[in-house]
Amino acid sequence: MEPITVTTNINRPREEIYEYLADIANHAEFSDHYMVDWHLTRENSYGVGAGASFRSKMPRNRFAWGDMVIAEMQPPYRILAHGRGGKYNRIRTLAVYTLQPASGGGTRVQYTYETEPRMPSDKLMEILGGRAWQKRKSQRALRRMRSILENDRDRGTRAGYAEE
Repeated sequence: MEPITVTTNINRPREEIYEYLADIANHAEFSDHYMVDWHLTRENSYGVGAGASFRSKMPRNRFAWGDMVIAEMQPPYRILAHGRGGKYNRIRTLAVYTLQPASGGGTRVQYTYETEPRMPSDKLMEILGGRAWQKRKSQRALRRMRSILENDRDRGTRAGYAEE
């Protein structure tokens, strides 16, 4: 899928937003309207190597489980996460958060998401609405993150580590 990009301005310091995003357990708080059943892949949820698995609520998606891992951090500017999803985890995903100072104060948060479907059936799912659905849900996630960080409202549940 061609990358989708959504942005929002958050009236908080860039360093604070960066620290919030660097803890992958926090991602469940603002994206649980379309990614549910979050589970951390290790006890430490902060920094490079921290990961989580989750289930996507995308309609007509029979293979809804996916995962993501923080792969690269450039404080306080950029966080890159990669993952996989779909049938047999064959669809590669890439998510990038870029934080810039906003004119008039605060921080401009840009979220870019892209996938690499390998099979024609995976590409068809994207054509049939996957891209538009992902963009709508990503926009709402950034609005929820803004609400959480600015007003401490609309907070979901943080992801947890399932001990065996």
